Amino acid sequence: MKVLICDSISARAIERMRAACIDVDVKDKITPEELLVAIGEYDAMVVRSRTKVRKPVLDAATNLKVIVRGGVGVDNIDVDYAAAKGVKVLNTPGASTHSVAELTIAYLFALARPIAQATASMRDGLWEKSKFEGIELQGKVLGIIGMGRIGMAVAQRAAALGMLVLGYDSRTVGTVPFMHMVELEELIAKADFISLHIPLTESTHHLLDAEMLGKMKRGIRIVDCARGGVIDEDALYDAIVAGQVAGAALDVFENEPLTNRRLFELSQVIGSPHVGASTQEATARIGDEVADLLMTVNQESCE
Repeated sequence: MKVLICDSISARAIERMRAACIDVDVKDKITPEELLVAIGEYDAMVVRSRTKVRKPVLDAATNLKVIVRGGVGVDNIDVDYAAAKGVKVLNTPGASTHSVAELTIAYLFALARPIAQATASMRDGLWEKSKFEGIELQGKVLGIIGMGRIGMAVAQRAAALGMLVLGYDSRTVGTVPFMHMVELEELIAKADFISLHIPLTESTHHLLDAEMLGKMKRGIRIVDCARGGVIDEDALYDAIVAGQVAGAALDVFENEPLTNRRLFELSQVIGSPHVGASTQEATARIGDEVADLLMTVNQESCE
């Protein structure tokens, strides 16, 4: 089996695959144009969030049998068209859970206590002690939209901090540890903080739009370490300017790499370039799971 690595994974994973007699080419800076030319000779490809696998790529991938997405979401892959072409799409849903959950918690703290803004002020030589009064997380209500692995991990950590955790997920019913499951309307109305952990689909695109933001408590703080596009970024900008939203922490954006930087003109917004899974530990786990999946596929194809 010949595999194209389009985005970076651990060197250990590549070594394991090569030791299993898989022919691996690493082109982790490949451009979309280069990918269209190269993909036809490969049986499998590995992507993370950078590489988009849409219809033109799949049409050019005449030998492709499997796509492995290192990470959780597969919205950068046209899964339905891949299935129609007989291409299997696999991912590594558990590998980055702890890393994304910990970044979410870090952002909750950074929204409660304006650490980034205070650091920027001090870099400018200022001592604006009275400007950076924060709030405590203890006793605040955290609303988590999306109760998959990462949402559950965030709930556990937030409950340990003394937060009251409310959760909503259209697919989850019944009792969930560390929290109370409620309807979306109740969560929106009661939360002091909201954290998003949902995939980007037709039904979740711009889930937090101007109407939804307007129904929240005035002074709400929002974290998105899930997928860009679930928040209407223009509506978020307007809500922050109007004082309805007190702050937002964003690791993901509707268009990546980020081109429209208007939100970052606001001091209430902090962010990062889609680094939720970018820890040494998650990178190692993702690589190991990618290698395991491809080694299994390779063995099955040889039987």
